[in-house]
Amino acid sequence: MTTLFASTYRHPLLTGEDIEKIASAHSRHKMGKGQVLLKEGQTANEYYILESGLVRAYVLDYEGNEITTEFFTEGEIVIVPTSLFQRIPSSETLVTLTDAVLWRMGFEEFQMLFHGIPGMSEWGRSWFATQLFSMKQRSLDMITQTATHRYLKLMKEKPQIVRYVPLKQIASYLGITSSSLSRIRKEIAHEVD
Repeated sequence: MTTLFASTYRHPLLTGEDIEKIASAHSRHKMGKGQVLLKEGQTANEYYILESGLVRAYVLDYEGNEITTEFFTEGEIVIVPTSLFQRIPSSETLVTLTDAVLWRMGFEEFQMLFHGIPGMSEWGRSWFATQLFSMKQRSLDMITQTATHRYLKLMKEKPQIVRYVPLKQIASYLGITSSSLSRIRKEIAHEVD
């Protein structure tokens, strides 16, 4: 597990001793497919590091349809930052898409580490900057890139999503219909043949 935590909390100001202290504040949880980690309307009291499996975040649109906002894969932090850090009810639901092993960090434990280990606050700033860049890039891609390009990017960056997640959930994440995604997949398969 040391590798998982060392990779997640990689920052030049965090020492090996710091990483061990941070790692010991996590607890390991095995969850089955379809388990809700956070429900819309609840306030997040923890975040997770995903050791294995897949997790999805989604919202309900104005018609009550599930729209996927994020897929989390192995080694990623599963979190709804606005709910956790602003202490407000989540507009997203987090649910496991497969059996999963997650390492939980509670909000209180995080706060103690964040204020107690100087490198932890610097890591947090760096992590948030990376997340902000990623979100901005995703919104730009939704405007400037074709659905095919967005699908190919998802295939490259998170191939396990394309392999294991229902088309409807992938389509909603890409901002297209399931039938459009089916057509894109056929076109790509035809080009490969």
